[in-house]
Amino acid sequence: MAFLQVALDFVDLERALKAAEEAVAGGVDWLEAGTPLIKSEGMNAVRELKRRFPSKVIVADMKTMDTGSLEAEMACKSGADVVSILAAADDKTVKEAAVACKRYGAKLMVDLIGCAKPVERGIACERLGAEIICAHAGIDQQMAGITSIAIARDLARKTKARIAIAGGINSENIVEAAKCADVLIVGGAITKAGDATKATRILKAAIKSRKPVRSELYKKYGEKDLAKVFLKVSTPNISDALQHRGEIRGVKNLFGLKFAGPALTVRTYDGDWAKPVEALEKAEPGTVLVIDAQGGQKAVWGELASNSAIVRKIAGVVVDGAVRDVDEIRVLKLPVCARNISSASGDPKGWGEIGPEIACGGVKVRSGDWVVGDENGIVVVPAEEAVEMANRALDVLERENRLRAEIRRGKTLSEVAYLKKWEKVG
Repeated sequence: MAFLQVALDFVDLERALKAAEEAVAGGVDWLEAGTPLIKSEGMNAVRELKRRFPSKVIVADMKTMDTGSLEAEMACKSGADVVSILAAADDKTVKEAAVACKRYGAKLMVDLIGCAKPVERGIACERLGAEIICAHAGIDQQMAGITSIAIARDLARKTKARIAIAGGINSENIVEAAKCADVLIVGGAITKAGDATKATRILKAAIKSRKPVRSELYKKYGEKDLAKVFLKVSTPNISDALQHRGEIRGVKNLFGLKFAGPALTVRTYDGDWAKPVEALEKAEPGTVLVIDAQGGQKAVWGELASNSAIVRKIAGVVVDGAVRDVDEIRVLKLPVCARNISSASGDPKGWGEIGPEIACGGVKVRSGDWVVGDENGIVVVPAEEAVEMANRALDVLERENRLRAEIRRGKTLSEVAYLKKWEKVG
Protein backbone atom coordinates (compact mmCIF):
# COMPACT_ATOMS: atom_id res chain seq x y z
CA MET A 1 0.00 0.00 0.00
CA ALA A 2 1.22 3.51 -0.81
CA PHE A 3 2.64 5.76 1.89
CA LEU A 4 0.81 8.98 2.80
CA GLN A 5 3.05 12.03 3.20
CA VAL A 6 1.86 15.39 4.52
CA ALA A 7 3.54 18.53 3.19
CA LEU A 8 3.90 21.03 6.02
CA ASP A 9 4.12 24.13 3.84
CA PHE A 10 3.90 26.65 6.67
CA VAL A 11 6.17 29.56 7.52
CA ASP A 12 5.81 29.11 11.29
CA LEU A 13 7.20 26.07 13.08
CA GLU A 14 4.59 26.08 15.84
CA ARG A 15 1.75 25.87 13.33
CA ALA A 16 3.59 23.17 11.35
CA LEU A 17 4.16 21.03 14.45
CA LYS A 18 0.51 21.33 15.44
CA ALA A 19 -0.55 20.14 11.97
CA ALA A 20 2.00 17.33 12.16
CA GLU A 21 0.59 16.13 15.50
CA GLU A 22 -2.93 16.05 14.09
CA ALA A 23 -1.80 14.25 10.91
CA VAL A 24 0.16 11.67 12.92
CA ALA A 25 -2.93 11.04 15.04
CA GLY A 26 -4.77 10.35 11.79
CA GLY A 27 -2.18 7.81 10.64
CA VAL A 28 0.08 9.73 8.25
CA ASP A 29 3.28 7.86 7.33
CA TRP A 30 5.78 10.54 6.23
CA LEU A 31 6.19 14.11 7.50
CA GLU A 32 7.60 16.73 5.14
CA ALA A 33 9.30 19.91 6.23
CA GLY A 34 8.04 21.96 3.30
CA THR A 35 10.20 24.45 1.44
CA PRO A 36 8.47 27.54 2.95
CA LEU A 37 9.02 26.08 6.41
CA ILE A 38 12.70 25.37 5.75
CA LYS A 39 13.22 28.84 4.28
CA SER A 40 11.55 30.40 7.31
CA GLU A 41 12.85 28.20 10.13
CA GLY A 42 15.95 26.58 8.62
CA MET A 43 17.16 23.11 9.52
CA ASN A 44 15.66 23.52 12.97
CA ALA A 45 12.33 22.54 11.37
CA VAL A 46 13.79 19.20 10.28
CA ARG A 47 15.48 18.63 13.64
CA GLU A 48 12.32 19.37 15.58
CA LEU A 49 10.17 17.09 13.43
CA LYS A 50 12.66 14.26 13.91
CA ARG A 51 12.85 14.89 17.67
CA ARG A 52 9.09 14.89 18.14
CA PHE A 53 8.27 12.09 15.70
CA PRO A 54 11.29 9.76 15.68
CA SER A 55 9.35 6.80 14.27
CA LYS A 56 8.13 8.73 11.21
CA VAL A 57 9.99 9.22 7.93
CA ILE A 58 11.06 12.86 7.82
CA VAL A 59 11.34 14.49 4.41
CA ALA A 60 13.30 17.71 3.86
CA ASP A 61 11.91 19.46 0.77
CA MET A 62 15.04 21.45 -0.03
CA LYS A 63 14.23 22.44 -3.65
CA THR A 64 18.01 22.45 -4.17
CA MET A 65 19.38 23.69 -7.51
CA ASP A 66 23.10 23.87 -6.65
CA THR A 67 25.60 22.61 -4.06
CA GLY A 68 23.84 19.24 -3.97
CA SER A 69 26.29 17.55 -1.65
CA LEU A 70 26.38 20.40 0.88
CA GLU A 71 22.60 20.86 1.14
CA ALA A 72 21.82 17.13 1.18
CA GLU A 73 24.39 16.58 3.92
CA MET A 74 22.97 19.49 5.91
CA ALA A 75 19.47 17.97 5.75
CA CYS A 76 20.68 14.45 6.57
CA LYS A 77 22.64 15.64 9.60
CA SER A 78 19.50 17.39 10.82
CA GLY A 79 17.55 14.13 10.75
CA ALA A 80 16.05 13.89 7.26
CA ASP A 81 15.38 10.36 6.02
CA VAL A 82 14.51 11.65 2.56
CA VAL A 83 15.97 14.74 0.89
CA SER A 84 14.10 16.33 -2.02
CA ILE A 85 15.91 18.44 -4.61
CA LEU A 86 14.85 19.81 -7.99
CA ALA A 87 15.19 17.48 -10.96
CA ALA A 88 15.88 20.58 -13.05
CA ALA A 89 19.26 20.94 -11.31
CA ASP A 90 22.48 20.12 -13.16
CA ASP A 91 23.40 16.42 -13.48
CA LYS A 92 26.41 16.99 -11.24
CA THR A 93 24.19 18.49 -8.52
CA VAL A 94 21.82 15.51 -8.61
CA LYS A 95 24.69 13.01 -8.53
CA GLU A 96 26.47 14.74 -5.63
CA ALA A 97 23.23 14.91 -3.63
CA ALA A 98 22.62 11.20 -4.24
CA VAL A 99 26.12 10.31 -3.00
CA ALA A 100 25.69 12.45 0.13
CA CYS A 101 22.31 10.87 0.92
CA LYS A 102 23.72 7.34 0.62
CA ARG A 103 26.58 8.25 2.93
CA TYR A 104 24.05 9.10 5.66
CA GLY A 105 21.60 6.31 4.93
CA ALA A 106 18.96 8.63 3.47
CA LYS A 107 17.14 8.54 0.13
CA LEU A 108 17.23 11.19 -2.58
CA MET A 109 13.95 12.37 -4.08
CA VAL A 110 13.97 14.52 -7.21
CA ASP A 111 11.03 16.85 -7.82
CA LEU A 112 9.99 17.22 -11.48
CA ILE A 113 8.24 20.55 -10.96
CA GLY A 114 9.09 22.95 -13.77
CA CYS A 115 10.72 20.34 -16.04
CA ALA A 116 9.81 20.77 -19.71
CA LYS A 117 10.12 17.00 -20.33
CA PRO A 118 9.40 15.55 -16.87
CA VAL A 119 9.36 11.84 -17.73
CA GLU A 120 12.65 11.96 -19.63
CA ARG A 121 14.24 14.00 -16.84
CA GLY A 122 12.96 11.61 -14.17
CA ILE A 123 14.54 8.63 -15.94
CA ALA A 124 17.83 10.53 -16.26
CA CYS A 125 17.81 11.38 -12.54
CA GLU A 126 17.24 7.71 -11.67
CA ARG A 127 20.45 6.90 -13.53
CA LEU A 128 22.20 9.63 -11.53
CA GLY A 129 21.23 7.99 -8.23
CA ALA A 130 17.76 9.31 -7.33
CA GLU A 131 15.69 6.65 -5.54
CA ILE A 132 12.36 8.51 -5.57
CA ILE A 133 10.99 10.54 -8.49
CA CYS A 134 8.21 13.01 -7.70
CA ALA A 135 5.63 13.93 -10.34
CA HIS A 136 4.58 17.38 -9.25
CA ALA A 137 2.38 20.18 -10.52
CA GLY A 138 3.17 23.15 -8.29
CA ILE A 139 0.63 25.36 -6.53
CA ASP A 140 0.77 28.02 -9.25
CA GLN A 141 0.18 25.34 -11.91
CA GLN A 142 -2.65 23.77 -9.89
CA MET A 143 -4.41 27.10 -9.68
CA ALA A 144 -4.46 27.08 -13.48
CA GLY A 145 -5.93 23.54 -13.53
CA ILE A 146 -2.76 21.48 -14.25
CA THR A 147 -2.40 18.05 -12.54
CA SER A 148 0.41 15.57 -11.83
CA ILE A 149 -1.28 12.19 -12.29
CA ALA A 150 -0.61 11.86 -16.04
CA ILE A 151 3.13 12.37 -15.43
CA ALA A 152 3.13 9.74 -12.70
CA ARG A 153 1.32 7.24 -14.94
CA ASP A 154 3.89 7.64 -17.68
CA LEU A 155 6.76 7.35 -15.21
CA ALA A 156 5.32 4.15 -13.72
CA ARG A 157 5.68 2.44 -17.10
CA LYS A 158 9.27 3.53 -17.67
CA THR A 159 11.18 3.48 -14.37
CA LYS A 160 11.95 1.10 -11.53
CA ALA A 161 12.44 3.93 -9.03
CA ARG A 162 9.84 4.71 -6.40
CA ILE A 163 7.35 7.26 -7.64
CA ALA A 164 5.90 10.03 -5.52
CA ILE A 165 3.09 12.27 -6.62
CA ALA A 166 2.32 15.77 -5.35
CA GLY A 167 0.11 18.67 -6.28
CA GLY A 168 -3.61 18.85 -5.60
CA ILE A 169 -3.95 15.34 -4.17
CA ASN A 170 -7.16 14.96 -2.14
CA SER A 171 -9.78 12.41 -1.10
CA GLU A 172 -11.35 12.43 -4.55
CA ASN A 173 -8.25 11.65 -6.63
CA ILE A 174 -5.97 9.87 -4.15
CA VAL A 175 -7.15 6.41 -5.24
CA GLU A 176 -6.28 7.23 -8.84
CA ALA A 177 -2.91 8.58 -7.69
CA ALA A 178 -2.22 5.41 -5.68
CA LYS A 179 -2.48 3.32 -8.84
CA CYS A 180 0.73 4.85 -10.19
CA ALA A 181 2.67 6.10 -7.15
CA ASP A 182 4.30 4.71 -4.02
CA VAL A 183 4.26 7.95 -2.03
CA LEU A 184 1.19 10.20 -2.03
CA ILE A 185 2.05 13.73 -0.98
CA VAL A 186 -0.87 15.72 0.38
CA GLY A 187 -0.80 19.34 1.47
CA GLY A 188 -3.96 21.43 1.70
CA ALA A 189 -6.37 18.49 1.91
CA ILE A 190 -4.87 17.88 5.37
CA THR A 191 -3.36 21.17 6.52
CA LYS A 192 -6.31 23.32 5.43
CA ALA A 193 -8.94 21.01 6.89
CA GLY A 194 -10.82 22.11 9.99
CA ASP A 195 -9.94 18.74 11.53
CA ALA A 196 -6.61 17.53 10.15
CA THR A 197 -6.81 14.24 12.04
CA LYS A 198 -10.16 13.40 10.50
CA ALA A 199 -8.98 14.48 7.05
CA THR A 200 -5.93 12.22 7.34
CA ARG A 201 -8.07 9.25 8.38
CA ILE A 202 -10.36 9.80 5.41
CA LEU A 203 -7.38 9.80 3.05
CA LYS A 204 -5.90 6.66 4.63
CA ALA A 205 -9.27 4.91 4.41
CA ALA A 206 -9.61 5.88 0.76
CA ILE A 207 -6.18 4.42 -0.01
CA LYS A 208 -6.94 1.20 1.85
CA SER A 209 -10.44 0.69 0.45
CA ARG A 210 -9.53 1.98 -3.02
CA LYS A 211 -12.69 4.05 -2.95
CA PRO A 212 -12.48 7.84 -3.44
CA VAL A 213 -14.37 10.11 -1.06
CA ARG A 214 -16.32 12.85 -2.79
CA SER A 215 -15.95 16.34 -1.40
CA GLU A 216 -16.40 19.95 -2.50
CA LEU A 217 -13.47 20.91 -0.30
CA TYR A 218 -10.29 21.85 -2.19
CA LYS A 219 -11.93 21.26 -5.54
CA LYS A 220 -10.22 23.15 -8.35
CA TYR A 221 -12.80 25.01 -10.37
CA GLY A 222 -12.94 25.65 -14.10
CA GLU A 223 -14.44 28.20 -16.46
CA LYS A 224 -18.05 27.05 -16.01
CA ASP A 225 -17.83 27.44 -12.22
CA LEU A 226 -16.53 31.00 -12.09
CA ALA A 227 -19.76 32.77 -11.09
CA LYS A 228 -20.33 30.20 -8.34
CA VAL A 229 -16.83 30.65 -6.93
CA PHE A 230 -16.70 34.44 -7.18
CA LEU A 231 -20.04 34.67 -5.37
CA LYS A 232 -18.69 32.40 -2.62
CA VAL A 233 -15.64 34.52 -1.81
CA SER A 234 -15.42 38.21 -0.91
CA THR A 235 -13.85 41.04 -2.86
CA PRO A 236 -11.11 41.28 -0.17
CA ASN A 237 -10.36 37.59 -0.83
CA ILE A 238 -10.10 38.33 -4.54
CA SER A 239 -8.00 41.44 -3.93
CA ASP A 240 -5.55 39.38 -1.88
CA ALA A 241 -5.44 36.73 -4.62
CA LEU A 242 -4.69 39.45 -7.17
CA GLN A 243 -2.02 40.90 -4.86
CA HIS A 244 -4.14 44.04 -4.47
CA ARG A 245 -4.69 44.74 -8.16
CA GLY A 246 -7.98 45.44 -9.89
CA GLU A 247 -9.87 47.53 -7.33
CA ILE A 248 -12.24 50.04 -8.92
CA ARG A 249 -11.78 53.29 -6.99
CA GLY A 250 -14.35 56.00 -6.34
CA VAL A 251 -17.33 53.96 -7.60
CA LYS A 252 -19.63 52.78 -4.80
CA ASN A 253 -21.84 49.72 -4.57
CA LEU A 254 -25.02 51.64 -3.82
CA PHE A 255 -26.98 48.83 -2.13
CA GLY A 256 -24.16 46.51 -1.05
CA LEU A 257 -25.59 43.67 -3.14
CA LYS A 258 -23.22 40.91 -4.20
CA PHE A 259 -22.75 40.22 -7.91
CA ALA A 260 -20.30 38.59 -10.29
CA GLY A 261 -20.14 38.16 -14.03
CA PRO A 262 -18.16 38.78 -17.21
CA ALA A 263 -18.11 42.39 -18.33
CA LEU A 264 -19.73 43.99 -21.34
CA THR A 265 -18.09 47.39 -21.62
CA VAL A 266 -19.67 50.64 -22.74
CA ARG A 267 -18.06 54.00 -23.43
CA THR A 268 -20.32 57.05 -23.31
CA TYR A 269 -20.24 60.67 -22.22
CA ASP A 270 -21.75 62.71 -19.41
CA GLY A 271 -25.54 62.32 -19.58
CA ASP A 272 -25.63 60.38 -22.87
CA TRP A 273 -27.62 57.27 -21.99
CA ALA A 274 -28.07 55.85 -25.51
CA LYS A 275 -25.18 53.37 -25.60
CA PRO A 276 -25.78 52.01 -22.06
CA VAL A 277 -29.40 51.24 -22.98
CA GLU A 278 -28.44 49.79 -26.37
CA ALA A 279 -25.91 47.53 -24.63
CA LEU A 280 -28.78 45.74 -22.90
CA GLU A 281 -29.80 44.27 -26.25
CA LYS A 282 -26.33 42.75 -26.72
CA ALA A 283 -25.74 41.57 -23.16
CA GLU A 284 -26.00 37.87 -22.37
CA PRO A 285 -27.69 36.74 -19.12
CA GLY A 286 -25.25 36.95 -16.23
CA THR A 287 -23.31 39.84 -17.77
CA VAL A 288 -22.12 42.86 -15.78
CA LEU A 289 -22.46 46.14 -17.68
CA VAL A 290 -19.43 48.35 -17.03
CA ILE A 291 -20.04 51.89 -18.25
CA ASP A 292 -17.35 54.53 -18.62
CA ALA A 293 -19.33 57.78 -18.46
CA GLN A 294 -16.21 59.89 -17.90
CA GLY A 295 -17.08 60.35 -14.20
CA GLY A 296 -19.94 62.62 -15.23
CA GLN A 297 -22.59 64.32 -13.10
CA LYS A 298 -25.63 63.69 -15.32
CA ALA A 299 -27.26 60.26 -15.07
CA VAL A 300 -26.77 57.69 -17.81
CA TRP A 301 -28.72 54.99 -15.94
CA GLY A 302 -32.04 54.91 -14.12
CA GLU A 303 -35.09 52.90 -13.10
CA LEU A 304 -36.37 52.12 -16.59
CA ALA A 305 -32.99 50.82 -17.71
CA SER A 306 -32.83 48.78 -14.49
CA ASN A 307 -36.18 47.17 -15.25
CA SER A 308 -34.85 46.21 -18.67
CA ALA A 309 -31.68 44.84 -17.07
CA ILE A 310 -33.71 42.59 -14.78
CA VAL A 311 -35.71 41.23 -17.72
CA ARG A 312 -32.41 40.54 -19.52
CA LYS A 313 -31.06 38.85 -16.35
CA ILE A 314 -28.10 41.22 -16.07
CA ALA A 315 -25.93 40.40 -13.02
CA GLY A 316 -25.03 43.99 -12.20
CA VAL A 317 -24.27 47.48 -13.49
CA VAL A 318 -21.13 49.54 -12.77
CA VAL A 319 -21.15 53.18 -13.86
CA ASP A 320 -18.14 55.49 -13.69
CA GLY A 321 -20.52 58.41 -13.83
CA ALA A 322 -24.00 59.19 -12.50
CA VAL A 323 -27.22 57.22 -11.99
CA ARG A 324 -30.64 58.31 -10.78
CA ASP A 325 -33.92 56.79 -9.48
CA VAL A 326 -31.92 55.13 -6.70
CA ASP A 327 -34.96 54.68 -4.47
CA GLU A 328 -36.82 52.73 -7.16
CA ILE A 329 -33.76 50.71 -8.21
CA ARG A 330 -33.29 49.67 -4.58
CA VAL A 331 -36.75 48.09 -4.62
CA LEU A 332 -35.84 46.19 -7.81
CA LYS A 333 -32.77 44.72 -6.03
CA LEU A 334 -30.54 45.13 -9.06
CA PRO A 335 -26.89 45.54 -8.03
CA VAL A 336 -25.91 49.01 -9.23
CA CYS A 337 -22.64 50.82 -8.59
CA ALA A 338 -21.94 54.45 -9.43
CA ARG A 339 -19.54 57.29 -8.83
CA ASN A 340 -22.31 59.89 -8.59
CA ILE A 341 -26.07 60.12 -7.94
CA SER A 342 -28.07 62.80 -9.71
CA SER A 343 -31.70 63.66 -10.37
CA ALA A 344 -30.78 65.03 -13.79
CA SER A 345 -30.08 63.03 -16.94
CA GLY A 346 -28.87 64.15 -20.32
CA ASP A 347 -30.04 63.19 -23.79
CA PRO A 348 -29.60 60.01 -25.86
CA LYS A 349 -27.14 61.38 -28.43
CA GLY A 350 -25.59 58.00 -29.26
CA TRP A 351 -21.96 58.96 -28.78
CA GLY A 352 -19.50 56.31 -27.66
CA GLU A 353 -19.38 52.57 -28.37
CA ILE A 354 -20.16 49.13 -26.98
CA GLY A 355 -17.42 46.60 -26.26
CA PRO A 356 -14.19 48.67 -26.27
CA GLU A 357 -11.43 48.57 -23.68
CA ILE A 358 -12.32 51.23 -21.13
CA ALA A 359 -11.11 52.68 -17.85
CA CYS A 360 -13.46 52.47 -14.87
CA GLY A 361 -12.41 53.82 -11.51
CA GLY A 362 -8.78 53.82 -12.61
CA VAL A 363 -8.83 50.17 -13.76
CA LYS A 364 -8.62 48.84 -17.31
CA VAL A 365 -11.69 46.77 -18.16
CA ARG A 366 -12.26 44.68 -21.30
CA SER A 367 -15.39 42.84 -22.33
CA GLY A 368 -15.02 39.32 -20.90
CA ASP A 369 -13.06 40.37 -17.82
CA TRP A 370 -14.77 39.29 -14.61
CA VAL A 371 -16.29 41.95 -12.36
CA VAL A 372 -17.18 41.12 -8.76
CA GLY A 373 -18.83 43.44 -6.25
CA ASP A 374 -20.04 43.33 -2.66
CA GLU A 375 -20.29 45.66 0.34
CA ASN A 376 -16.49 46.03 0.40
CA GLY A 377 -16.05 47.26 -3.16
CA ILE A 378 -15.68 46.21 -6.79
CA VAL A 379 -12.80 44.19 -8.27
CA VAL A 380 -11.92 43.43 -11.89
CA VAL A 381 -10.24 40.11 -12.72
CA PRO A 382 -8.62 39.82 -16.18
CA ALA A 383 -10.35 37.12 -18.25
CA GLU A 384 -7.13 35.16 -18.79
CA GLU A 385 -6.53 34.99 -15.02
CA ALA A 386 -10.11 34.31 -13.94
CA VAL A 387 -9.87 30.55 -13.31
CA GLU A 388 -6.58 30.89 -11.46
CA MET A 389 -7.75 33.82 -9.34
CA ALA A 390 -11.01 32.11 -8.43
CA ASN A 391 -9.03 29.19 -7.03
CA ARG A 392 -6.54 31.49 -5.33
CA ALA A 393 -9.37 33.47 -3.73
CA LEU A 394 -10.79 30.23 -2.34
CA ASP A 395 -7.34 29.45 -0.97
CA VAL A 396 -7.27 32.86 0.75
CA LEU A 397 -10.70 32.17 2.26
CA GLU A 398 -9.61 28.75 3.54
CA ARG A 399 -6.43 30.21 5.05
CA GLU A 400 -8.44 32.90 6.83
CA ASN A 401 -10.82 30.24 8.15
CA ARG A 402 -7.86 28.49 9.81
CA LEU A 403 -6.83 31.77 11.45
CA ARG A 404 -10.40 32.34 12.64
CA ALA A 405 -10.37 28.91 14.28
CA GLU A 406 -7.15 29.79 16.16
CA ILE A 407 -8.65 33.11 17.28
CA ARG A 408 -11.77 31.32 18.56
CA ARG A 409 -9.48 29.07 20.61
CA GLY A 410 -8.19 32.16 22.42
CA LYS A 411 -5.29 33.56 20.40
CA THR A 412 -5.13 37.21 19.36
CA LEU A 413 -4.76 38.26 15.73
CA SER A 414 -1.26 39.46 16.53
CA GLU A 415 -0.39 35.99 17.79
CA VAL A 416 -1.85 34.03 14.88
CA ALA A 417 -0.16 36.38 12.40
CA TYR A 418 3.15 36.22 14.32
CA LEU A 419 3.44 39.99 13.96
CA LYS A 420 6.30 40.41 16.44
CA LYS A 421 8.27 37.70 14.71
CA TRP A 422 7.87 39.19 11.24
CA GLU A 423 7.84 42.93 11.94
CA LYS A 424 10.79 44.89 10.62
CA VAL A 425 13.54 45.74 13.07
CA GLY A 426 15.14 49.15 13.05
